[in-house]
Amino acid sequence: MIKLYGFGQAFGVVDASPFVVKVDLFLKLSGIDFEYIADFNQLKKSPKNKFPFIDDNGTKVGDSAFILKYLTEKYDSKLDVHLNETQKSQASLFTKALDESLYWCLVYSRWMKDDTWPLLKDAFFSQIPIPFKWIMPNIIRKDVKNTLRRQGYGRHSETELLTIADEHFSALSALLGESDYFFGDKISSFDAIAYAALCEFISVDFFNSFNQQARKYDNLIQYCERIETEYYS
Repeated sequence: MIKLYGFGQAFGVVDASPFVVKVDLFLKLSGIDFEYIADFNQLKKSPKNKFPFIDDNGTKVGDSAFILKYLTEKYDSKLDVHLNETQKSQASLFTKALDESLYWCLVYSRWMKDDTWPLLKDAFFSQIPIPFKWIMPNIIRKDVKNTLRRQGYGRHSETELLTIADEHFSALSALLGESDYFFGDKISSFDAIAYAALCEFISVDFFNSFNQQARKYDNLIQYCERIETEYYS
């Protein structure tokens, strides 16, 4: 059986990382048996030193994009057989927008905002032994801040980042429209990707300016609720 490794349930969603949620939901949608394991100690065994990664009877695959590619090819997933080539191309580009842009807005909203940082610190570091729990959080937060600055989004103001995030939410809302899923009435792999990104803003059990921005779109809220009712209830 496939083992999926992640950070663990946090903030009311299945995992604190949208990339872990993406793989988790893809496996569910594809009907592939798997076991989800939340264990920070497994990070050192990850082929890319990050979560998620899967262990498929000894074959380890890291990075959510390569995991989905591996699963699709090995297990002959039929999730996207109803999509035409144009839709598949659109899904690929939309995925990059969520993974490479909206994700960094999420990172900022959790690690840099002073109203959310205490919640994240408690979720990720509360079980670490003293004195490491007093020292490590601020060291890692500083590293995340430097990463954001090198990436570029850390050079923007919160107002500017909210504008970027809202462009994504607005586009996703327009794309979804009144449909149940992003490419019509039948679910596809892009829904695993879109839900994973959206749930980290919409379904989490805390409020900040980024969450509130996402929750302005009723159809996106209903979309998350639909996925959660069907696959996480």
